[in-house]
Amino acid sequence: MNSNQIQLPATLLTAILLILAAFSCQKDPYQIGKALLPATDTLNVKTTDTCTVEAFSVLQDSVRSDKSGSLVLGSMMDPVFGKITTSFYAQLLLSSEGVDFGKHPVLDSIVLMLFYNGHAGDTLTKQNLKVYEISQSFPYDSVHYSGHHLNTYPTLLADQDYIPKLSDSVSVGGTKVAPHLRVNLGKLTNYLGNKILYAPATSLATNTAFINYIKGLYVQATPVNGNGALINYSITNGQSKVVAYYHNGDLASDDSLHYDIVISESSARFLHIDHNGYIDASQELKQQILGHDSVQGDRHLFLQGMGGVKVKVKFPYLKYFGKGKAISINSAILEMQNVETDTTYKPPSSLLLLRQDSIGRIGHLADENEGSGYFGGTYDRTSRTYYFRLTQHMQKILLNTYSNKFDLYLMVNSPITSSLSANRIMLKGPKPLLPGDHASRFRLKVTYTILH
Repeated sequence: MNSNQIQLPATLLTAILLILAAFSCQKDPYQIGKALLPATDTLNVKTTDTCTVEAFSVLQDSVRSDKSGSLVLGSMMDPVFGKITTSFYAQLLLSSEGVDFGKHPVLDSIVLMLFYNGHAGDTLTKQNLKVYEISQSFPYDSVHYSGHHLNTYPTLLADQDYIPKLSDSVSVGGTKVAPHLRVNLGKLTNYLGNKILYAPATSLATNTAFINYIKGLYVQATPVNGNGALINYSITNGQSKVVAYYHNGDLASDDSLHYDIVISESSARFLHIDHNGYIDASQELKQQILGHDSVQGDRHLFLQGMGGVKVKVKFPYLKYFGKGKAISINSAILEMQNVETDTTYKPPSSLLLLRQDSIGRIGHLADENEGSGYFGGTYDRTSRTYYFRLTQHMQKILLNTYSNKFDLYLMVNSPITSSLSANRIMLKGPKPLLPGDHASRFRLKVTYTILH
């Protein structure tokens, strides 16, 4: 044998070959690491999906809705979740400070423009909105929840029926503009338009002065009796706005002028959300969230955004896992599958899984620190499933490293941020009635190693 050649020990050569095999083919994610173990050790690697899981739907408390990414307006009668109606409060900001409308401006018209930015539900249903001027100050940094209201003046600025046209461009002055909803704020009264055009110069000098002069608008959706939709309206770059059209009465020319008063990311704003007490929801949902019948969660689980419905998840016997043996958790995956195939009511693109203790403190799971790609929560449209990886969380339970007791909650919207989604979903429960649903039930699948 050539003295420069190195002969590898048989065991090391075997290990290298196993590693190459692991990277050369796609592996079951629950078995990752198993192929790297010596053959004798794989006898101690087990996989089970029979861990007891208790889950049921409960009402979510009012959620923060200030500084929302979009203005949400509309009403929808959902066949499962019942009626939901969403309105919004928003400040108006000058597009340029120190504006001068001239000595004798004459109002031609005033229009609220709301640019479409997505929807949930059926957009073919006729809806109705009403607009009022807000009479109560609300600073940008104030915190508001989905159940809050502000005071308004009694003058009705608009009372308008409409059908959302999300894909139809609108002609404005002969120019085609992106699809949006136009609300005539001067049809019933010229009050708001004249209040703007004849505002004192001091009130037009800065935005701080202007929002003290005009606090903002309350755009109120009227509840529908069937179908309907919740429409998102963009505030990016002040795209949604109030436009005052006017001409100068002192000039011989009748040239029309206009001025934009914007609703932007810098505007104080929040959503008011009304679920109508869930009196129109399905009987199965009402049994869980109103009748507090947790057993009903065995078959189906319900999740709804906009401060609606969340799912309480328990693993009551997890701390006894392994029956007294020393256990290392290789992988713990919480799996869930969408029941519905109706595309009218789209499932959330992602879900949240948080822990909450008996006094309401919210916490994150250790696995979430590894990033969403590891932790999960994203909807897979092909398999119609979500998953969460709870490997570290389960190991911490076995090691008894948590200092306080808590439950897990599955949610569409976080209770501590203002990122709201109108999407909702019905999931298979942990004990579905149909035998064919057993393999796709709400379950915890665990791969573990018995150390000794």
